[in-house]
Amino acid sequence: MTYDDCLTYLFAQLPAYQRTGKAAYKADLSNIIHLMELLGNPHKQFKTIHIAGTNGKGSTAHMLAAIFQQAGYKTGLYTSPHLTDFRERIKINGEMIPHQYVVDFVQNQKHEVEHIAPSFFEWTVALCFDYFKSEQVDIAIIETGMGGRLDSTNVITPELSVITNIGLDHTQFLGNTIEAIAVEKAGIIKSEVPVVLGEMLPEAEETILKIARNKKAPVSFAKDYTTLPLPQTDLDSPFTTQNLKTVLTAFGVLTKKFDKLNTRDLNAALKNAAKMTGLRGRLQILTENPLTIADVAHNKEGLELSFKYLRETTQGKLHIVFGTVNDKDLTRLLPVFLPEAHYYLCAPAIPRALNAGELEKFFTKNGFNATRYNSVKSAYRAANQNAAERDTIYAGGSTFVVAEIL
Repeated sequence: MTYDDCLTYLFAQLPAYQRTGKAAYKADLSNIIHLMELLGNPHKQFKTIHIAGTNGKGSTAHMLAAIFQQAGYKTGLYTSPHLTDFRERIKINGEMIPHQYVVDFVQNQKHEVEHIAPSFFEWTVALCFDYFKSEQVDIAIIETGMGGRLDSTNVITPELSVITNIGLDHTQFLGNTIEAIAVEKAGIIKSEVPVVLGEMLPEAEETILKIARNKKAPVSFAKDYTTLPLPQTDLDSPFTTQNLKTVLTAFGVLTKKFDKLNTRDLNAALKNAAKMTGLRGRLQILTENPLTIADVAHNKEGLELSFKYLRETTQGKLHIVFGTVNDKDLTRLLPVFLPEAHYYLCAPAIPRALNAGELEKFFTKNGFNATRYNSVKSAYRAANQNAAERDTIYAGGSTFVVAEIL
């Protein structure tokens, strides 16, 4: 079995939420628990930090990974989804899991996997934990996929839990109120394990605090971090300031547990976090003239900040290549969209994609200047053809739109 054969098998045999949506979602931890038992409970063989949240958890995870890596710890990093290479999800010290390890794991475990019938995400978490155990990492930064309480990563007992931000996303699974979603995110909190809370709405914070108190988990707040100026970072994101405060608050807690952590390495790591960990797709500049930006923001809170950034800092006319998935509430996103932009509407090549024709109806009905295209690449090509040298092109709305452009 080649690596390509392996990925074909995985995507064909196992449902993936990112591709198919609700059909892949399993609302309990029985499959992953069974997988862990079959593999000898690898997740208990290394230390972890667990990160949940609606926005900012990926950037926070990458910054924390860079800090540990800079301090000399062998550092695992698990994130999702990937952009262009499945192996982006599983890294040690910034290096992706080897092709051969993925192939060997699938070949050795596929009969058991087929018997359990896990989701694609459950299978990937099992692969990750097995790899980190095999490589004897000192610490692993683990990002939840969706939610927290029932997320497949939630079999670990971490050194620290981090909850970055709470917004209305994945409401068909997590609930349609901030409080309900906060309950799901707070599901990663473990008894007496410290928690860091990012800056969030009061109703989210209050909900999470009740759960933390019930579990006797000490809580630190990013909003209480007031030391200025903040360190420099190469991660450019609308949430940079919020994420930095969360990371710095977490760093303060973690220095009590990991004696090699120090301020010198902290500053060096933050300046090179994206380079060290390979993070892409966060307001990533692809070209200068025209200024072309790829960004994975995909919910109201994320797009609101990204579009605010565009309005305040970019140049010339604005050309937005936009696509999304079919479970997004476009009406809720309506106040976010910039009326002065021209929209190039498209559907990423996944089953969950919202049809470009439906997007066009919505945009034109609400008075926007918009044109639909048959593919992400054709929309992106049209934007480049129409943009003058001093204009700005923004591509986003979905991780999958960015993935097809990078």
